[in-house]
Amino acid sequence: MIFETHAHYDDKAFEKDRDDLLKSLPENGIGAVVNAGSDLSSIGKIQKLTKKYPYVYGAAGIHPCDTGDLTEERFAWLKKQCDDEKIVAVGEIGLDYHWNDPHPDIQKKWFVRQLLLAQEVRLPVIIHSREAANDTLTIMRENHAEKSGGVIHCFSYSAEMAAEFLKMDYYFGIGGVITFENAKKLKEAVRCIPIERILLETDSPYLAPSPYRGKRNSSLYLPYIAEAVGRIKEMTGEEVIRRTQENAERLFGVACVR
Repeated sequence: MIFETHAHYDDKAFEKDRDDLLKSLPENGIGAVVNAGSDLSSIGKIQKLTKKYPYVYGAAGIHPCDTGDLTEERFAWLKKQCDDEKIVAVGEIGLDYHWNDPHPDIQKKWFVRQLLLAQEVRLPVIIHSREAANDTLTIMRENHAEKSGGVIHCFSYSAEMAAEFLKMDYYFGIGGVITFENAKKLKEAVRCIPIERILLETDSPYLAPSPYRGKRNSSLYLPYIAEAVGRIKEMTGEEVIRRTQENAERLFGVACVR
């Protein structure tokens, strides 16, 4: 079974067919889904999905672009949500300098706070890092991110940067971009990352793989990603699915439905 490690099924892009799509996942070989948090309002929606579908799990965290809304009171509420038995990670958290909003200092503050929260509640982290590789790595080192462990979601940096994250035993979320012809840097990184550290993800509804690029993404397209990883690693798609399932189950502490 495929373990989908990063999706956003609470997104409005799924309003018309969310239930039908989620119900169809196990029969299409998707045995578990981690639905990542993005802002405060998303977390309650995610918790409803996790209660409705036994194979859907959640991550509670605030995306760097939404950290401008955080306060101490709201952060305390976020911490309480981590007690939910179906919340399996703190995420997605991190830094995003592409938009540069809110100010990087605000993003850094709450990135640190959420890294430490993960260590306190003993959950792994899901890290979003866009155009912020050096600051992400520095903050992770200074705050002992290896204690919680986790995944660099939608990894987009070089093989050299991957080697630095590997020193902290982090995993790497690989999604639809790996199927793009122009993704040379990512393909080189995947070539260097051990299969034991790769996870499959879609970031649905975003970043659909070829041949669906530009359309709404879903977990149903994960086999395209597995095949692309397999071509790079000289493995079958089925072997990639099996190995990445084992990796995800080890990281998040939950198993795919059988």
